[in-house]
Amino acid sequence: MKNCIIFLLCLLPVCIRAQHNSFPKVAGYVGIFHPIVTFGNGDPKFNFNGSYTGGLPTGINIWKSNRIGFSFEVVPIITASNGTSKMSNFVFHPGLLVALGKGFTLANRLAFETNGRYGVTPVLNKVLIKKKDHGYFLAVPVPVRFGINLPTTVSVGVQVGITF
Repeated sequence: MKNCIIFLLCLLPVCIRAQHNSFPKVAGYVGIFHPIVTFGNGDPKFNFNGSYTGGLPTGINIWKSNRIGFSFEVVPIITASNGTSKMSNFVFHPGLLVALGKGFTLANRLAFETNGRYGVTPVLNKVLIKKKDHGYFLAVPVPVRFGINLPTTVSVGVQVGITF
């Protein structure tokens, strides 16, 4: 019995250290997404040119290890033009996270939109300021969309947000 207690006491620091770095780790985030330009059929379409479109991404990241994780994101899209605004679309955005080091992460997202379009959205993300219980990030999403008999489009945007 005495040997058993000594063995358990020796394991205690290892268990405490393992819990401190244990996985999975869960983090939430909110942000603002601003599309800049969309390429598709014809001339590029720039945001702020006659109307404004923006999104409010909200998500949960579940990290399996220091390098790989899963993300679940939803994005209501708001469009404002001619003095009115409306929620024009809603995007369901699950994806695989890959930590690239030095605060960079690549999110490889699938995209399913309520307007009928679908596609992929690779996102390069960088944590700019890391605090004890939150951080501020900047991201560059590149949505690629297909479907509903429309030409394929590729957009480039910027996203800023806070993780917690």
